[in-house]
Amino acid sequence: MEIERKFLIHKLPDNLNAYPFQLLEQAYLCTDPVVRVRRSDDIYTLTYKSKGLMSREEYNLPLTAESYEHLKKKADGNIIRKKRFRIPLPDELTIELDLFDTPFEELILAEVEFISEEQAHSFLPPDWFGEEVTWSTEYHNSTLSQRPV
Repeated sequence: MEIERKFLIHKLPDNLNAYPFQLLEQAYLCTDPVVRVRRSDDIYTLTYKSKGLMSREEYNLPLTAESYEHLKKKADGNIIRKKRFRIPLPDELTIELDLFDTPFEELILAEVEFISEEQAHSFLPPDWFGEEVTWSTEYHNSTLSQRPV
């Protein structure tokens, strides 16, 4: 089960380059239900996500680089590329801060994953977080993959 809240970011934290990051590329084979392939540096994954906003099922299966490249060619829509910073928070939480590449380079999103819905509901975001978009599908990566550019 994936439990996360998502926020728009309009101002980056001052010390962003002090945190580790990954380069992500993901392509969507289906958006209802969500089936995607992802390259995270040199790790390749096929992911299924059920419907849902804050909470939804998520299953990940490892892929080889060859399988990833083969499936990526079958993707429908935009390939999503982004740089993901991992910023630690108290209570063993982590902010995943995504800076998107073209054609979504103006978009910056932060996600925080939780172990329970109670923990998610009690979370107080840092003051540099902007509008919460957890309850909107507009900022799901699967939705972005289908957006005309």
